[in-house]
Amino acid sequence: DIIRSEVPDAVLTCQGAGVTVRMITGDNLITAKAIAEKCKIITEAEKADPDICIEGPKFFDAMEGLTCLNCKQDVPIDCKCETENRRERVKNMEAFRRLEPKMRVMARSRPEDKYLLVTGLMNMRQVVAVTGDGTNDAPALSKADVGFGMNIAGTEVCKKAADIIIMDDSFTSVVKACMWGRNIYDNIRRFLQFQLTVNVNALLFTVIGAILLKESPLQAIQLLWVNMIMDSLASLALATELPRPELLNRMPQSKDDFVVSRKMGKHILYMSLFQMVILFIFLF
Repeated sequence: DIIRSEVPDAVLTCQGAGVTVRMITGDNLITAKAIAEKCKIITEAEKADPDICIEGPKFFDAMEGLTCLNCKQDVPIDCKCETENRRERVKNMEAFRRLEPKMRVMARSRPEDKYLLVTGLMNMRQVVAVTGDGTNDAPALSKADVGFGMNIAGTEVCKKAADIIIMDDSFTSVVKACMWGRNIYDNIRRFLQFQLTVNVNALLFTVIGAILLKESPLQAIQLLWVNMIMDSLASLALATELPRPELLNRMPQSKDDFVVSRKMGKHILYMSLFQMVILFIFLF
């Protein structure tokens, strides 16, 4: 297939955003290396490194396959557990951890090779997205955190296994999806930070004011006004901010990161204290 003109730039954008792009193909190793170099996935110097460009069967043998942690049997041959109940793990995780940082191209890959790679990455607590258009891509698409299926070239099995359908079959749409995902995550954080700041202020001001004045400084209708007008409408404005290209200039969030980070907690605390001082100045 002819490489689309926008693909190399899209790959470079992903790399700048901290997203590792790997190519998994059924083509032979020489063809796979040439295509990966044109797509900017690897450089000329990296083509000779056997850890960067590897064949699927060799990769599978090096990892020794998959095992189910529930029944301690090989997956999928001997494992009798229901698919949704399996706790799959790469047998040789030490070898996987050594190879994973360098590997960029997998040639002559089979469905089980793709599935093992996705499973290994998820065992390492990484966020995994898979793109595919064929029926043999369905297991990996289903296993990944996010599966991107192709609308035009994709089979029905592929589309059903995918979480998101790319309508134009363009890799640039994956980059846009990444940008929108980060924007939604940031908007959720802004929403929560604003909501927590406003509600903590309202709660403390009402409680402390009631203790000092023997009655609440805010009546029920005033609290309702704060929640319905200032709280909700302002929060919605923060939550609907459109994405910016600058979102792709930073590293991605980890699965283990808290939505309300320590930095956000400090901002909420400092802003709450500042606003409390202002409110009590007006009150007294």
